[in-house]
Amino acid sequence: MTALADWLFARIDAEGPLAVADYMGACLAHPQWGYYVRKDPLGSAGDFVTAPEISQMFGELLGLWASAVWQSMGSPGAVVLAELGPGRGTLMSDFLRAAEMVPAFRRALNIHLVEISPVLKAAQRETLRDAHVVWLEDIRDLPEGPVLLLANEFFDALPISQYVRRGNGWHERRIGRDGHHLAFTDGPIAAIEAPLAKDGDIFEINKPARDIARWIGQRLTEQPGAALIIDYGHSATAVGDTLQAVKGHSTTDVLDDPGEADLTAHVDFQALAEAAKPAAATDVTTQGAFLRSLGIELRADRLISGTPQKADMVASACRRLIEPSGMGTLFKVRALTHPGLPTPPGFVR
Repeated sequence: MTALADWLFARIDAEGPLAVADYMGACLAHPQWGYYVRKDPLGSAGDFVTAPEISQMFGELLGLWASAVWQSMGSPGAVVLAELGPGRGTLMSDFLRAAEMVPAFRRALNIHLVEISPVLKAAQRETLRDAHVVWLEDIRDLPEGPVLLLANEFFDALPISQYVRRGNGWHERRIGRDGHHLAFTDGPIAAIEAPLAKDGDIFEINKPARDIARWIGQRLTEQPGAALIIDYGHSATAVGDTLQAVKGHSTTDVLDDPGEADLTAHVDFQALAEAAKPAAATDVTTQGAFLRSLGIELRADRLISGTPQKADMVASACRRLIEPSGMGTLFKVRALTHPGLPTPPGFVR
């Protein structure tokens, strides 16, 4: 049993069963035992691998995408570049290398990373040691001005609330104890808006994600800019239990060893777009289609021609990013923009 499990049991004994959001928040961000507070989860030695760690092409293409959006904004002389949950800083490093191809764009960037993990902040400082970076723990602390915002695999790790359909009503799903084990239990009736469902169905609401999307939408309505959201999830709001735990690159029980596994849930892209109104939202596309439209296969060919000894590695990484057997269809992409901006590259309205 983990130290966090002992803390959770004590809290349950004192307060009663916990909301799923409270459990998820504690597992990921407890100031002493939270998953993201204590460890670097990325890479072969960690629990999962993200797209920027698979290939430099991912961050490079996002850098070129952002430079095109910046030009559509009128090429402002200063722009806030913000990344939410920037991992080890790999995406930003590759992004900035590509940005150098448009010198005026690179000079305009004021880089801000929104990160709560001390371990990952240290990795970001090392990766981005040659860049001037400002670190924040809350997106709401970003400075005023035109903004370009990146969120790759950020929203999936925000705590969700779950509700279970029982008869004619929705009950908040909670986590209590069954002896020395954690267990799901039904909480009180909740007044929520949800799709049609049958008895026993689960519906998820990510309140922190909607709050952040609402803030982004207000910011993009008041000032020029765009936000690019890449994550696994569903295009339209739907019922379903998507809460999962990943440890050692495999799924595990979400109630086992709290604080030792990454907890995530699928992103509801429709809910994010609705929360962000009146900012404009593109249609949702797949990561594979988005990266293909930005020229990832051409970029892969150029990398292979420059370093033929790495041809297999580059080709494999490209396939993993864009094909259905990899991340190509599971991961979705949507952009939010100022209503007056044209549709960004890779999307339709």
